[in-house]
Amino acid sequence: MKLSKGQRVVISGVLIVISFILKQTDLNIWYRNILMIAAAIIAGFPIMKNAFAAAKYKIIGIDALVTLAVIGAMFLQEFWEAAAVTFLFMLGDYLESKTLEKTRSSIKSLLDLAPDMARVIKDGIEVEVSPDEVVEGDTVVVKPGEKISVDGTIIEGNAYINQAAITGESIPIDKTEGDTVFSGTIIESGYLKIKADRVGDDTTFARILEMVEEAQDKKAKTQKFLEVFSRYYTPAIIILALLLLIFTKDLVLSLTLLVIACPGALVISTPVSIVAGIGNGAKHGVLVKGGEIMEKLGKIKVLAFDKTGTLTKGKPKVTNIKSFNIDEDELLKLTAIGESYSEHPLARAIIEAAEEKHGEIKESPEEVEIITGQGLKVKIQENIYLIGNRKLLTENGVNITEEEEEYVKSEEEHGQTVVIVSDLVKMLGAISIADTVREDAKELIIDLKKQGIEKVVMLTGDNKRAAAAISKELGIDEYYAELLPEGKVETLERLQEEFGATAMVGDGVNDAPALASADLGIAIGGAGADVAMETADVVLMSNEIKRLSYAIGLSRSTVRNMKQNIYFAIIVAGVLLVGVLGKVVFLSSGMLIHEISVLLVIVNAVRLLGYGEKGRSRKVLYD
Repeated sequence: MKLSKGQRVVISGVLIVISFILKQTDLNIWYRNILMIAAAIIAGFPIMKNAFAAAKYKIIGIDALVTLAVIGAMFLQEFWEAAAVTFLFMLGDYLESKTLEKTRSSIKSLLDLAPDMARVIKDGIEVEVSPDEVVEGDTVVVKPGEKISVDGTIIEGNAYINQAAITGESIPIDKTEGDTVFSGTIIESGYLKIKADRVGDDTTFARILEMVEEAQDKKAKTQKFLEVFSRYYTPAIIILALLLLIFTKDLVLSLTLLVIACPGALVISTPVSIVAGIGNGAKHGVLVKGGEIMEKLGKIKVLAFDKTGTLTKGKPKVTNIKSFNIDEDELLKLTAIGESYSEHPLARAIIEAAEEKHGEIKESPEEVEIITGQGLKVKIQENIYLIGNRKLLTENGVNITEEEEEYVKSEEEHGQTVVIVSDLVKMLGAISIADTVREDAKELIIDLKKQGIEKVVMLTGDNKRAAAAISKELGIDEYYAELLPEGKVETLERLQEEFGATAMVGDGVNDAPALASADLGIAIGGAGADVAMETADVVLMSNEIKRLSYAIGLSRSTVRNMKQNIYFAIIVAGVLLVGVLGKVVFLSSGMLIHEISVLLVIVNAVRLLGYGEKGRSRKVLYD
């Protein structure tokens, strides 16, 4: 019968306790010794098995050290030492595995959110199937309390959806026809019919799971170094133990050194912190692609932001209306009517602003002439109006007064795009339009500087006036405007040469070259975006840009946690070695201290699972 780690710990522990009880009786000592030997064999069998398996590949690890020590203890008839060493080692291994399960709880919670059923309409009838059986193009029905099983587009219905599994956002989002939904999210109220666009392993949820699991297997530089270190350290300890035996003739001392010098806590100090850190990030909508990325994120010196869609919402909005010879509301409505056939983003912003004030604009111009590079000439209620830039008015003989010109220039200097409206005689007014800054962008920049980021810059293809205005409003150190994609890459290279580690933050759609060329690529709002998932090293699944500050804080806490574990493990190992050589630490007591140190290292790493916004803001103040 195959015994589990837990069963081996319990059985060997019971045998040791019984042996101690028998020690109080007059029974032959060999009864007690047999129980100790049995305990050593039950607890020590998997240790010896692992040691011999590793030896086939010329790997001498911690299991080999323990095996040699137990064999030596048996030879010396120190059966209590043999039983104690194997029991404590197996107990430590069992507690280690249970604690590691705890660090992976964030991934388990993601797995628990995986949909286990899908309701599909087949021949007009609702049929329950496995999510793997849904095919692209199917119509999926989701009811309140159920998990969405596909990535798709809503074709009917309205619902509040909890997207925490994908974006980390705790507040349910209102979704209606035409909106995109993701697999693994939950309908809290409402009813939806969804056209399946991505199914099975191609869904955003499935790809997140795959990426997180892969990331936990990608090792940090510190972890790789420690593994190389332990590969040489273990044989060195064996040689030291042999030399000690040759010169002192003290077999017990040599065997004790073999076991006590095992670098167990040191070897596990880094991976357990990385697993906990990546798990915490996944739980909060921050995907970090591996231990090396987690280490690198906390060492970034320069953060370069794309503007449109990253620092701004990427959606033009009317910011000011100035009328000179007409009522403001009338000016806005007139302009919206004139723009009603236009598909330009600026036209859409004007129409949306007018509809907010006046309701749906049903009127349309009688005639429309599009003048490329200038704007529109429209006829509304028998009157001709010009809607566009200065050149349009000049070409049509309309004069702009000094006051009007000063106003337009002032707006443009503040990064606004100005749409001028006139009849064929005079200017009627101006409508200022700008891409609005994200609400949390200014707070983010302040937070990043508190965290010690040396330089925050903005890279944009927009004009210099707009870039300067946004940069000033947010408190950004430098801006680089009118850049093509290759220009962003060249600018990043200069920043890397001058300042060191540089990260590029973009929306993951048109910033792929820059994300790939930076030391670290960070994509904002990556839910469902293929380019963001594949190109960026760190993906913030929601559009909440403030999560970047959270990600950097988490990275630094993870690195700090690793260093704490490493320093602690080295100190314990050094103290134990000195104690053994000074003959004040013995096999069983030394092994107990060794296993406790392993457990403490893991428990310290588990603290990372509790890292959150409140903890981050406190750390920012004192780091």
